Amino acid sequence: MRWITRLTVLGVFVAVFRYLDTIKDRWYVFEPKALHELAQAAITANPNDTAGMINHIVTNLTQTYPPSQIRINPAVNEWVFNNAGGAMGAMYIIHASITEYLIIFGTPLGTEGHTGMHTADDYFNILVGEQWAFYPGALELERYPAGSVHHLPRGHVKQYKMHEGCFALEYARGWIPPMLPFGLADTITSTLDFPTFYHTARITAREMIANLFIGKI
Repeated sequence: MRWITRLTVLGVFVAVFRYLDTIKDRWYVFEPKALHELAQAAITANPNDTAGMINHIVTNLTQTYPPSQIRINPAVNEWVFNNAGGAMGAMYIIHASITEYLIIFGTPLGTEGHTGMHTADDYFNILVGEQWAFYPGALELERYPAGSVHHLPRGHVKQYKMHEGCFALEYARGWIPPMLPFGLADTITSTLDFPTFYHTARITAREMIANLFIGKI
């Protein structure tokens, strides 16, 4: 009876998740095409000025989306380190909810690593610098200069490299909570940078909870 109960609970969980997966798009607010156009507009309006690009993006988002629909984090100086998949950079979390996140990620030094396998589609809008990537077996690299977008479909993996001085507007849409261990595991198992772990968890939880309070899943 114990195993029957466990299998029943598991079956219900799988069925519910499969159903939710078919309707998750109703909770999306951002559109990849619109964010790509916004990134390109920020580049055009602020050439050679990464801070200006970020301010342009955040200002546009806060003017476009009312606070009753989605929460945008306006604290453009709220940066934290991020170690994930062997790569290291810094990020500013613009938005985080159950089905979407939007961040600025990059490094003036350059870095490379594993993309991770995720439960969300990931769109990397390059603002400055250049990113390279490749799938296993590919003999030619993929090149993503400023103004381009690198789409990593859900469940796919690549090696990637961000060259010196590369920053991007990264948008993920799908199931965000299962992605969090990838973003935090290196801190626990390698860097032991627990202040960064705390601030990353605090900011992410704060933004997700604030969005839930306004009905943004």
